[in-house]
Amino acid sequence: MSEVHRRTGPDGLPERVLTVTVNGQAVEARCPDRALLVEFVREVLKLKGTHIGCLTGDCGACTMTVDGRIVKSCLMLAASADGAAITTVEGLASGDALHPVQQAFWDHDGFQCGFCLPGHLFAAVDLLAGNATPSDDEIRAAISGNLCRCTGYEKIVESIRAAAGVIAQDGGQVRAEPGLAPGTDAT
Repeated sequence: MSEVHRRTGPDGLPERVLTVTVNGQAVEARCPDRALLVEFVREVLKLKGTHIGCLTGDCGACTMTVDGRIVKSCLMLAASADGAAITTVEGLASGDALHPVQQAFWDHDGFQCGFCLPGHLFAAVDLLAGNATPSDDEIRAAISGNLCRCTGYEKIVESIRAAAGVIAQDGGQVRAEPGLAPGTDAT
């Protein structure tokens, strides 16, 4: 980050210009230096699918990927994502087609209020990318870092199991970069 990009915002607090790729689109936006990544995504980029929950990394509502790795964005300063490729829950779909995990959650009632959904979706996508046929215990272990107050987890496990079946029928391929159709370049 060069000093040229640092400024003082209208509130007198230091800010900077971040350059990121969000859901396959290049974005350049001003951001307070002390903003969390979840705040940057929700308040600056206006992507409201990522939720602010506990702000301690316990609930998973703020989950997204940064450079292909799952992160709880309430634990990361936005400035540390400068130059990164970010995928939010809005970016899991490919155009109008839901990601197979999203579709399975829809078809099998894997969510109720939807607040915990980002964490469960990203945990499922990550699990299925490395294990096409997980057991229920493996599914439960994969989602253990996400809290849900509505469902009791049974429908979530059922949804992930169903997604695994759909993905297996499609040749076992889980898109490495959610939001991008196979063969699409994010840059």
